[in-house]
Amino acid sequence: MGSNPAVDLYDTELTFRGVPTWKLHLIRLMFRSILPRLVAHGETLGLLTLRIPILGKLLVRYIGPFPYFCGGTSIEDCEGTVKRLHQRGIRSILDYSAEGLKNEAGFDVTRDEVLHALRHASSSSDEPFGVFKITGVGDKDLLEKVSSGAALTANERAAFDRTVARVRQICATAAEDRLRVLIDAEESWIQKAIDDIAEEMMAEFNREQAIIYTTVQMYRVDRLDYLQRLYERGVSGGFIPGVKLVRGAYMEAERARAAATGQPDPIHATKEATDAAFDAAVAFCIEHIDRIALVAGTHNEASVAKLLDQMSRRGLTPGDPRVECSQLLGMSDNLSRALAEHGYNTSKYVPYGPLETAIPYLVRRAQENSSVAGQTDRELRLVTTELARRRGAK
Repeated sequence: MGSNPAVDLYDTELTFRGVPTWKLHLIRLMFRSILPRLVAHGETLGLLTLRIPILGKLLVRYIGPFPYFCGGTSIEDCEGTVKRLHQRGIRSILDYSAEGLKNEAGFDVTRDEVLHALRHASSSSDEPFGVFKITGVGDKDLLEKVSSGAALTANERAAFDRTVARVRQICATAAEDRLRVLIDAEESWIQKAIDDIAEEMMAEFNREQAIIYTTVQMYRVDRLDYLQRLYERGVSGGFIPGVKLVRGAYMEAERARAAATGQPDPIHATKEATDAAFDAAVAFCIEHIDRIALVAGTHNEASVAKLLDQMSRRGLTPGDPRVECSQLLGMSDNLSRALAEHGYNTSKYVPYGPLETAIPYLVRRAQENSSVAGQTDRELRLVTTELARRRGAK
C-alpha cells in the first residue's frame, strides 16, 4: 500500500519559508493594489511603460508582477527561478508565452523555440515536461475549419499538414529524449482538431509510457465523457493516454460565442458542477492509473486533498511517476510547497518570453480567466496570515 502522510495545505510557515518579511509586504501590496489594476488596464500600462527607454523595461522586469509570475525573457533567464524552485523540491515547466507572427514563418519560429526548450529540459532533472499550444504552430482559423468538418482547399490541406508536421517534430524530439510534453487545450471551436492531433501523437509515441499529454478542460459539459472514451481508445489502440486535467481558462469567450451564435453553452452552469466534473475526472484517472497518466493542474485545495486521498486508497506512493500536480508560478505556493515537502511530484508552470509580447499575452490570459479575482483574494489571505503569524511569534 502507498504511504501518504497527512499534508497540511494551509501551512503558511512552510509556504513562505525563506521569504523575508519585507518581501511579504511587497507581495501583499501587489495582490491588493497592483494586480487588480494590471488585469483591468495591464496591456496598455505595460506597453506604455516599455516605451520608456531603459527605465521602463527595468521597472517591468524587476518590479511588480512580471518577475513574480514569469521566469524571465528567455530560457537562460529562467535558470534562477528553476534553481530556486528546485531548492524547494519543486520542478519547472518552461512555457513560452510570447505570441509570434501568425504566418508560416512565425509558426516555424515558435516551433524552434519549443524545440529549444525541450533540448534544455532534456538536460535537466528539474524540468519534467515541455509544453506548447497548437495555435502557436498553426493557423487558428484553419483549426476551426478542420474542427467543423468542412472541406479544405488544396492550400488549406497543405497548411494543415505543415501544422501536423510541426507538432510531430516537437513530439518526436520529446520522445527521443524520453521527455514528456503537454499540449495545451484551447477554445471549444478549435478543440476537435487539437484533440485529433494530440491523439494521433499519443497513438504514435505513447506505446510504452505516456510521453504526449493532452489537456482536458473540465468546465466543458462533454469532457468527462471525452476522457472516458479517450481511455477506451487507448486500451483498444494499444497506447497510454497522458492527460492534464484543468478546470478551464476561456469561460467568458466560450459563453459569449455561444450567445452570439445561438449554440448551447458548452460550460457547466455552476462552479460546483465544474468542481464535481474535475474531481470525477481525477478519480477516473486514479482508478485506471495502470493505463493512463495524470497531471492534475489545479489551485483548488479541496481537489488536491481528494487526489491525495484517492492515491492513498489506490495504494500509490506520493512519488508515483504516473501522477503529477502542477500550479502556476506565483500562485498557490501553499499547495506546491506542501506537496513537494511530502514527496509528491510537483511542478510550476514558468512562463517566459520577450517583454513586448509576453506582457500582453499574460494580461489577456488573466483577463480571460474569471478565477483570477478569487485566486488573488486567496493569495492575499495566505500572505496576511503569515504576516500575522510572524508578528505573534516575536
